[in-house]
Amino acid sequence: MIALLSKRFAVATVISGIMLIGSIVPLTAAETRRPNVLFIAVDDLNHWVGYLGRNPQTITPNIDKLAARGVRFTHSYCAAPVCNPSRAALMSGLRPSTSGVYENDDDWRRVIPQDLPLTTAFRNVGYTVKGAGKIYHGSFPRRSEWDDYLADEGTDPKPTGDTGVGGIKFAPLDCRDEDLREWKIVQYGIDELAKAHKQPFFLAIGLHKPHMPWNVPRKYYDMHPLSEIQLPPTRNNDLGDIPAAGIQMADPDGDHRAILESGRWKEAVQGYLAAISYCDVMLGRLINAYDLSADRDNTIIVFWGDHGWHLGEKQHWRKFALWEEATRAPLIWVAPGISQANTVCDRTVDFMSIYPTLTDLCGIATPKHVEGRSIRSLLADPQSAWDSPALTTYRFGNHSVRSADWRYIHYANGEEELYDEQSDPYEWTNLAGEVRYSAEKAALKKFLPVTNQPDITSEKAR
Repeated sequence: MIALLSKRFAVATVISGIMLIGSIVPLTAAETRRPNVLFIAVDDLNHWVGYLGRNPQTITPNIDKLAARGVRFTHSYCAAPVCNPSRAALMSGLRPSTSGVYENDDDWRRVIPQDLPLTTAFRNVGYTVKGAGKIYHGSFPRRSEWDDYLADEGTDPKPTGDTGVGGIKFAPLDCRDEDLREWKIVQYGIDELAKAHKQPFFLAIGLHKPHMPWNVPRKYYDMHPLSEIQLPPTRNNDLGDIPAAGIQMADPDGDHRAILESGRWKEAVQGYLAAISYCDVMLGRLINAYDLSADRDNTIIVFWGDHGWHLGEKQHWRKFALWEEATRAPLIWVAPGISQANTVCDRTVDFMSIYPTLTDLCGIATPKHVEGRSIRSLLADPQSAWDSPALTTYRFGNHSVRSADWRYIHYANGEEELYDEQSDPYEWTNLAGEVRYSAEKAALKKFLPVTNQPDITSEKAR
């Protein structure tokens, strides 16, 4: 239905109309046994976590311990390699190509009415829904979705003097852990987990780090001595077989050129690793509180990152691209009674699966508009059949389809990339122009979205 609508407000109105959401009613005794949810989001965390093995320099003992408690996905991908559209898609159940939310300055509230989000699905069956930190992109809050939300998380201290290279911001801080806003965000979660709960709860905690600026206490920089820093694997001619649309996204004359000319590439990598280590310690505080909670045995944990991050791979920095580094992020599930400890799932999934999996696990009817598929079967048996690749969209008409063996990128102008992920995990050789891989391309093309709504900001401009 959505694909047939030409006006964005019509999309929101019609979706709202077809939703059959009843009023909130008191829960029966059986219903109060629905599992609770601890929903943990991390900002700009790529696959540099210990259990994924992509970068052996990273130090993430708490993330790794959490991964060992349940099912850790080795190939999990974002819906969009940008904070706002990634989070809006995950929380609403609508892909960016359906909603038209592609950029950080797209106000998703214009096209995603309040009866669609994950929070509403849980509130409508009697859950108490609370949160703190970054769940949606900070520019567009909608606090009416929540029963309570941390109102003032504070601000982070700023470094004195050197702040990094151009837009890539990094520098150690001479301060305590608790001087950063992350401490207060996690403390909100700790306090909520310690409470007695009459109703099942959905508790969302959004960690900002390792989002830039990579300004964290100096001790985290000291954990990663500059003399031991290794740069990520790169090739000087890596963009030689990339089409114009891909080179434009890489922007090699932007951040990458500035980093090379500064001679501070290793310092930037050190800053990112330090920010990840700080994030890991904050997660440890939260999981310790979970362990002490009376509700531990009936609380699902889902831990996810909103997208990946480049640190010079393909001469690119930040997210804003459709390659592996920008699109891959951690995904960990602990589902009591369903998942088994220390389980690995190598199936390729994207984060549109989170909404329907949570409703599935909690016995809530998944709303009809939700575009992802539940991965409950993979939580119970990571080797079970799975035939859906991961789909990532960056801006209008640009998509990546990631299967277990291949990545196919199709740009809005028709240009293409194709990578053999088994033999070329850093995506150095674009095979899209080789006729012998036509069948692989054709198979992956079938998963491209049929609907490509225009960006809502472009609509607003008209």
